[in-house]
Amino acid sequence: MNSEDAVEFLAGVPLLQQLSSSSLRRIAQVVTAKHYDRGEYVVREGETGDGIYFIWEGEAEVCGLEQHEEEEHPEFQLHKYDYFGYGTKSIIHQVNVIALTKLTCLVLPHEHSALLQSKSISRADKTPERPLVENILHLDPIELNVFQGFTSPDPPTFGKVFGGQFIGQALTAASKTVDCLKLPHSLQACFLLIGDINIPILYQVHQVRDGKSFSTRKVDALQKGNIVFTLVASFQKEESGFEHQDATMPSVPAPEKVVAEKFTPGPIEIRYCEPDTSTKFTKSPPRLRYWFRARGKLSDDQALHRCVVAYVSDLLFLPVSLNPHRHKDFKTIPVSLSHSMWFHRPITSPAAHNARGFVSGQMFNRNGEHLATLAQEGLIRKVKTPDPRVGSKL
Repeated sequence: MNSEDAVEFLAGVPLLQQLSSSSLRRIAQVVTAKHYDRGEYVVREGETGDGIYFIWEGEAEVCGLEQHEEEEHPEFQLHKYDYFGYGTKSIIHQVNVIALTKLTCLVLPHEHSALLQSKSISRADKTPERPLVENILHLDPIELNVFQGFTSPDPPTFGKVFGGQFIGQALTAASKTVDCLKLPHSLQACFLLIGDINIPILYQVHQVRDGKSFSTRKVDALQKGNIVFTLVASFQKEESGFEHQDATMPSVPAPEKVVAEKFTPGPIEIRYCEPDTSTKFTKSPPRLRYWFRARGKLSDDQALHRCVVAYVSDLLFLPVSLNPHRHKDFKTIPVSLSHSMWFHRPITSPAAHNARGFVSGQMFNRNGEHLATLAQEGLIRKVKTPDPRVGSKL
């Protein structure tokens, strides 16, 4: 049994299906395979056993409950993906479990049972102790494939639903409906209507396709019965393959050598690598380079981390296309139109035309590894100054 086979099997165990892929991999590293012949006791009544048993292969029978010997009780038979046992040595078994055939179990020892409590995107609770960005991405299940999200009253506030909130929450909703071993690798989103911060957002997930390696989800965000945002995301199981990286991270100071932005409240800490021109009225190149990280310690769930990156991807992004056009008394109304993102491992603006700006960006970690690529087109109209000569229409 190799580790990948164990992870694949554990993902099919009902008890474990809400754990993150990283949690399953940790469990796969500590479980032990135990083999039993037909008729052999797996656990005995009155004993504590070795931990929690997951049936990998074969069948077992639960004996010791009140039942008539001449009757068959299929509900007391255990098959592949079934499980039994306890996570503590303080509880003893009340029944016997006996192998009906040659039996193989993966056993999670008592001392590692805490791994079953690991947080994931599917079981995260909204609490004050959790990082703010996790609470922002938290969704309440309403019914099958329908989730409800809210806009946090905490800063930063935009007077409308932040585009990154739509992207992050929609990707979270989609992630809740796929195999935990599949992670988002790309998304395409369209902003259709302005979101109202004062009412909840319903996310309807459409399960477009589930294959062995890939899954596709379409998510519609609804307010007042209208679709205000839509996202299509593709998920893939991790697998080995060809590796190369053509993109090179720009030469920037390490985050420790850059002062954190004091006037950026909220869930994300920003550290600019060069002066921020978004609040100045002077022209500058269409680019922006900065470090960012979530405030607080995120749960160890790769799907959650990608949803956080998706949330951040719309922050400070579209205004980059305005840098070459800034001047005194410069005012605009930027509105996101479409957004795309590819997760594989700073930001420039190729063009702006016809009241639309286009920006693309690359995300690197501090080791220079290329983490993600993103692109967005948005509406960037100038604010029209009211004509003082126009009189009242009353």
